[in-house]
Parts: sequence; structure tokens; C-alpha cells
Amino acid sequence: MIFDVITIFPELFEPFCNESLIKRAKKKGIFDIRVHNLRDWADDKHKTVDEKPFGGGLGMVMKIEPIYKAVQELKSEARSPKSETNSKIILFTPRGKKFTQKKAYEFSKLDQIIMICGRYEGIDERVARYIADEKISIGDYVLMGGELPAMIIIETVTRLIPGVIGKPEFLAQHLISKKGEACPELVEGFLEHPQYTRPEVFEPAPGIQWKAPKALLSGDHKKIGEWHNKHGKIISK
Repeated sequence: MIFDVITIFPELFEPFCNESLIKRAKKKGIFDIRVHNLRDWADDKHKTVDEKPFGGGLGMVMKIEPIYKAVQELKSEARSPKSETNSKIILFTPRGKKFTQKKAYEFSKLDQIIMICGRYEGIDERVARYIADEKISIGDYVLMGGELPAMIIIETVTRLIPGVIGKPEFLAQHLISKKGEACPELVEGFLEHPQYTRPEVFEPAPGIQWKAPKALLSGDHKKIGEWHNKHGKIISK
């Protein structure tokens, strides 16, 4: 799996890519993250990637030419001589489809994900119409750019790739199918239940006690499982 990120702020990804599980999984060769500066595909000496919008308006719009060149080159680099590369080109936009756990699972089966991170007032609409395979939104709000959504995609998808977070059962126990089964292939949602750890009783002030549930302290796996099922909640559909 290769994640190709197209951005004008590649330095934002340096700390993200060099910490914790992502760093270890990259080192093992489980996946690769390649961050590219869009300005490398600009033709003029000033490396211009934005222009004033036709019809007027506030702000600047990112040009289609460097984005097209970047996508074509990155797709060509990942293409296998023996078989067709299973890839997707993703554009982040508030008008896109909401990103879900189900979509993350679909993306985890790809060979390559190319992510286009917008900035300024937006991106030439022809990128959305003719270049992007999918338009994705991570929520009903507007960010300054697509870099944070790209990091969210990377973190959400990589944890579904075998070998990244350890034991496969850690994932299976959270994935819920249409029939309510833990079945990744039919995933419809993501089940999460509250978590507790030591101390059993926390006292923020004299006379006030915040206690962990007795069922979780019992050592009875049946009771613990029943408590998890009762208090679990599907947080993504």
C-alpha cells in the first residue's frame, strides 16, 4: 500500500509520519507514505500553483495543470508491469461524501491512494470533475486545507492493514456487519464501549468517588462481555 499526498505544505507531515505505530509500520515495509510538494510540478520560475478565479471573487484558486501532472506521474510510478494497480485519487472537499469506517475498510484494500490537499479558496472544479475518483469530506465544517483530512485517512486506513496494530482480533471485535456480526467484509459500523483502568476508585475531592464498573473488575468473562455489549455503541455507519 502506498499513500501519495499532494500538498503545498509537505513539512506538516514530517512529525506525523515519524511517530508511534505509523513509523514502525513504515519501517517494516507494511506501507509507504510519500509526501509531494505540488510546486515541483509548476512550470514557471516562481512555482505558481494558484491563480485568481474566473468571474472574480475572494482568494485564489489552485490550478489544474500542476495537479494533473502530479497525479499522472504518481500513478505511473506505482503502476506494476505485471498487473493493473488498484488505486484511487481522493480530493478533499466539504461537498464530498462523509468519510466512514466502512469507507476506510474499502480503502485498506487498495494498492495506492493519491490524496489531493487543497488550500486557498479552493481547487479548480475540473479536478473534481475529471481527475478525482472520489470526493471526501471528514465532517460538516471547513478547514484551512486538506492536510489534516489526509492524516485522518492515513491513520484510519493503516490501522486496518494486517501487521500495523498487532493482533487481528483487536480489529475484528469492533467491526459490525448488517447482521450485527464481527465481520470486516460486511462492515457497517464501528462498535466502541467505554474503557477503564486503575485506580478502581478515583477521588477528585474528599467525599467524591468515581468508580469503575463492578462487572469489569469481576474477572468473569461472560459478565464482562455482557457489559461490553450493553454499553457498546455503533459510532459510525
